[in-house]
Amino acid sequence: MQKKFNIEVDCANCAAKIENALNKMEGVNRASVSFMTQKLVLDADDERFSDILKDAVKTAKKIEPDFEIEL
Repeated sequence: MQKKFNIEVDCANCAAKIENALNKMEGVNRASVSFMTQKLVLDADDERFSDILKDAVKTAKKIEPDFEIEL
């Protein structure tokens, strides 16, 4: 399942770090974080999507405490 979310991330470097971390997560097929458009595209396992999304937000907040996602 692929979904797009509006996010808030403060810098391009943080966005790149978050994208790299999300792509290493179990169950994530592909993640794309765009600083310019403030978008997250998350492609992950359908059955566990909500759990993966929660873990993705936790991971992003460890890298960038001001990270926000609009659900």
